[in-house]
Amino acid sequence: MTRALLLAAGLALALAGPARAQSLPDLVTTDALRVCADPGNMPFSERQGDGFENRIAAILADELKVKLRYYWLTQGPGFVRNTLGAGLCDVIVGSAFGTELVQSTNPYYRSTYVLVSRPGTFPGLTGLDDERLKGKPIGVIVGTPPVERMGAVGLVPTMKPYPPYQFDPSRKHQTVSAEIVADVASGKLDAAVLWGPAAGWLAKDTNKQAGGLDVVPLLREPDRPPLAYRIAMGVRHGENEWKRVLNTALRKRRAEIEAVLRDYGVPLLDEEESKLLPADAKP
Repeated sequence: MTRALLLAAGLALALAGPARAQSLPDLVTTDALRVCADPGNMPFSERQGDGFENRIAAILADELKVKLRYYWLTQGPGFVRNTLGAGLCDVIVGSAFGTELVQSTNPYYRSTYVLVSRPGTFPGLTGLDDERLKGKPIGVIVGTPPVERMGAVGLVPTMKPYPPYQFDPSRKHQTVSAEIVADVASGKLDAAVLWGPAAGWLAKDTNKQAGGLDVVPLLREPDRPPLAYRIAMGVRHGENEWKRVLNTALRKRRAEIEAVLRDYGVPLLDEEESKLLPADAKP
């Protein structure tokens, strides 16, 4: 996603199909929660344990009464194959619900892409069809769903594409999303369209002295291409009992998990409707 992939990019070459996976033995380790994670992908995960997926993993480990262990690998092509698929870990904490490359648990939150801009730049904006966006440099990650929608509303001519991954060890920013948000804050871009769970925390963290950047959830866009997604945990195909164990833990600790997501500025959507959950919503 997140990850802006949020979410789907980089998985195309990953795990073999379900038919082969069904023949795999049960590889789940019972004395530890072994998590597949990126060591430098804030606000999702970080080796120091500062990401919201780290905190959610800790909640699950507590519920399961086991130790928490990580297998670290930078997000990119082959991430699923080389982590979950290789049996080095047992769960991916953040995975788009329904992806074919993993078996999904029940989704534990739903979120959306957002538009990020400097405070007061586009007051009252509610969607990508706003005429004030025409001709403006707007950052977006190549291959993510908003690119198609931006084309439909005439924003491609001045769209600023960024690669989905950043592997240069000398890079200034930890992630591509962080680089894009910094470019909005500096004035290099007028706006950016990013996955909300990444953008909410980054926009606040990037411009703390000014009170953060404006973040507008894109709730009025058409259903196709979808800009809102359910996020689940990913396990290996065929490990149905493990999926049930995680579903039970997610249900029992739902309130704590939602509190973590809100702490990190994740835009939380109603399960079905295109509207934000109220701050006092009961899980």
